[in-house]
Amino acid sequence: MHCPFCRHPDSRVVDSREYDDGAAIRRRRSCPECGRRFTTVETPALAVVKRSGATEPFSRAKVVAGVRKACSGRPVSEDALAVLAQQVEEAVRASGCAEVPAHEVGLAILAPLRDLDEVAYMRFASVYRSFSSLADFEGEIAELRAHQTSAASSAALACAAEVEPSHVLKFAGTHDPAPPPVHATTAAP
Repeated sequence: MHCPFCRHPDSRVVDSREYDDGAAIRRRRSCPECGRRFTTVETPALAVVKRSGATEPFSRAKVVAGVRKACSGRPVSEDALAVLAQQVEEAVRASGCAEVPAHEVGLAILAPLRDLDEVAYMRFASVYRSFSSLADFEGEIAELRAHQTSAASSAALACAAEVEPSHVLKFAGTHDPAPPPVHATTAAP
């Protein structure tokens, strides 16, 4: 690593720490020539392969810009868009590949966008999946409703699991009788 002050071609690592929730490494370095210290942030390279075959570095800003168009006029905050972009990057990095097709990035956007805003999801999906007829929209709306129904039933089951059934008796309270004694019995051999 070249020193940014004197351009000396070597530096010594003084300290290394995780950065950005473990997505990068922050290193404090010292130049042996001029003695000054500087910081570097190292992230694993992630490239997106476009349809034309060209590659470019993955950019959260491009994800946010694309989703922002779909969210136009919707009550979606910039913070929510930043979180969505982070979720997309984490999903793409989880594939373990250094180069990811642009199509995979688009697919990674759909799920978090569906959870964020349904109208924005429909807008994005209609462009991304090249809807050409009303039937395409109807099919996607049916899938969206099915997803809502399954999500609602999952949430209801989670709430039901947390609520104690009313038919369960409690013992050992100040006014409750003691539970019947349990005797261990052994079976004869």
